[in-house]
Amino acid sequence: MRARLIGASVLVALMATIAGGIGQAQSSPFPRTADGKPNFTGIWQVMNSANWDIQAHEARQGPVIALGAAFSIQPGPGVVEGNDIPYLPAAAAKKKENGDNWLTRDPEIKCYMPGIPRATYMPYPFQIVQGQKDILFVYEYASSNRIVHMQSKSEAPVDSWMGWSNGRWEGETLAITVNGFNDQTWFDRSGNHHTEGLTVEERYTLQGENVLIYEATMTDPKTFSRPWKIRLPLYRRLEPNVQLLEFKCVEFSEELLYGDLKKK
Repeated sequence: MRARLIGASVLVALMATIAGGIGQAQSSPFPRTADGKPNFTGIWQVMNSANWDIQAHEARQGPVIALGAAFSIQPGPGVVEGNDIPYLPAAAAKKKENGDNWLTRDPEIKCYMPGIPRATYMPYPFQIVQGQKDILFVYEYASSNRIVHMQSKSEAPVDSWMGWSNGRWEGETLAITVNGFNDQTWFDRSGNHHTEGLTVEERYTLQGENVLIYEATMTDPKTFSRPWKIRLPLYRRLEPNVQLLEFKCVEFSEELLYGDLKKK
C-alpha cells in the first residue's frame, strides 16, 4: 500500500529536474516560460462541488447522520456539458449501484489514487511544474503525481490509476492525451465510472494570469455511447506561504481496509 506514495525527497528531485529552464520571456498578457510558452507553473485548486457529483445536484443529507450539517452535500451546477453522461444501459445500472454503495466502493475512501480527471477537481490543491521538456503534476491527495511526456509519444507500460500522459502544445493551449488506465477509479462520489478503455483528452488554457480553463473529453466505448466533456475553471493559489502539504491518507484507511485481518 505504502509503495503508492512518493516521498517528499523524490518529488523535490523530480521537480528540480523538470523545472530546468523555467523563466519569464518577453512582456506578455500571460506569464511565459523562457521558450515563449504560457507558463502554468504554480499551485491550483477548484472552487466547486464536482468531487461530490460532476452533474448538477441539489443539497442533500450527508452519509453520517450524527454529523448533522457537517459533511452534508453542497449543491452544484455540475461541470458536464449538457449535464448528460451517455451511459450504455449496463453501465448506467452499474453507476446507480455504485452510488447506492458509495461508502464501501468509492476508491477515494480507500485512499487509492484518484485518476484523471478526478484529481483535478478534488478539494485539494495540486502543483504544476513546467520546464522546457516534460511537465510534472503533483497532487496533494495521496501524494499522487504524473509526468506529462512532451518530447515523445510513448505508450503506457502497464495500466495504472493515473494513466499515461502524452502532451503537446496547440497554440496557447496545453493538450494532453491520457490513457493506460485501470478500471478502478471513479469520476466522483456519485459512482460515475469507466473501464480500462478510457481515454481522456485534456486541455489547459490560461484565461487571465491566475485562472486556467480546464476541459476534458472522455471516450470509452465499453461504457459510453459517445464522447462527453467537462469544463471548469482552476484558480491559482496566491497566499505568500502556499505550498503542497502532506496528505498521506493511507493511515486513515488502513483500519477500514485491513481491520478484519488483525489478530483477535
